[in-house]
Amino acid sequence: MYAKIIGCDGEEVNAGRIGLTIVIAGMVGSLICGIWLDRSKTYKQTTLAVYLMSLVGLVLYAFTLDLGHLWVVFITAGTLGFFMTGYLPLGFEFAVELTYPESEGTSSGLLNCSAQVFGIIFTICQGKIMDSFNTLAGNLFLCAFLLIGTIITACIKSDLRRQLANQQALAAVSIKPNLSAKQLRNYTLQLQFIH
Repeated sequence: MYAKIIGCDGEEVNAGRIGLTIVIAGMVGSLICGIWLDRSKTYKQTTLAVYLMSLVGLVLYAFTLDLGHLWVVFITAGTLGFFMTGYLPLGFEFAVELTYPESEGTSSGLLNCSAQVFGIIFTICQGKIMDSFNTLAGNLFLCAFLLIGTIITACIKSDLRRQLANQQALAAVSIKPNLSAKQLRNYTLQLQFIH
């Protein structure tokens, strides 16, 4: 199936290597994007930039499959993997920021579940499109939804509730240094509802 998706019928070994390239580049991307986010705290900007680069990576990947140069496909696949998989920790962290004080497990679980459901739906749809048309059409179908996702991400209000709560907790500790952890949490939640 993967050989068909990447347009390498009869080249299962290269299809596997391209898949491995996507996975390894994605692991590096996840690590680098996570470190960048921890240091910069620019949740929306970083998330939007990586989402947009995922779209660019998929467009490049889609249009380079038929060029006949395998090395170009490896480079575009690596770029796609770096940004698309690199988006995962960013998306989870941004969701946690936006949904605070809800549990991280709840927001991450809902995102993971929806990703699996959409992944199944998109895989089935892409397969049907490729059967009816070609591989490029199937990849452009995915590009269209990445474009929609990029636009939606750009429209999200950057309401970093967890960052605000952390700042308020630090301020509360300096004002009231003898608070217990439970009292500190209640105090910061009260401050949040006031703002």
